[in-house]
Amino acid sequence: MQVRELMSTDVVTVAVGATLADAADRLLDAGVGSVIVVEDGDPVGILTESAVLRAARDTGSPLGDIDIRDVGHGAVVTTTPSKAVTTVARLMADEGVKKVPVLDGLDLVGIVTLTDIVWALPSLREEATAMEGVRDKWSPR
Repeated sequence: MQVRELMSTDVVTVAVGATLADAADRLLDAGVGSVIVVEDGDPVGILTESAVLRAARDTGSPLGDIDIRDVGHGAVVTTTPSKAVTTVARLMADEGVKKVPVLDGLDLVGIVTLTDIVWALPSLREEATAMEGVRDKWSPR
C-alpha cells in the first residue's frame, strides 16, 4: 500500500508570519492535531498542538504575542505519495513523529498520520500475507 492510498489531501496550513493564536484557531476550527507552516505556498515546517501548548507554558505569553517563527522545531520529516506505508511507519517510529507531510516535488499534496496508519493495519496485514504467498510461490525450492 502506498501513502497516496491513505493520506489526507485536505491539509490545514498557516502562514509562517502568523501567531500561535492564528495557528490555534486553525487547529481548533479544522479539528486537527497539526498545521503545516507555509511560506509563499511552500511547506517550511509543521506545528502541532503540543508545540503550541509548550510555547504557551514556556513563555507565559498570550498566544497572540508569540510568532510562529519563535517556536523552535527541527527539520520536518516528509514523504512522497508513492512511498510504501510500511516504510513511512518505520520512519515515523525512528524519528519519533506522528504526522508526516506528503510532498510531490515541492508541492504539498497531503499528510499521513499515525492514526491513518493504525486504521489501515488490517489492509496492511492482508497485503503482507498476500506478498508472502507470492514470495513462497516463486522462491527456489
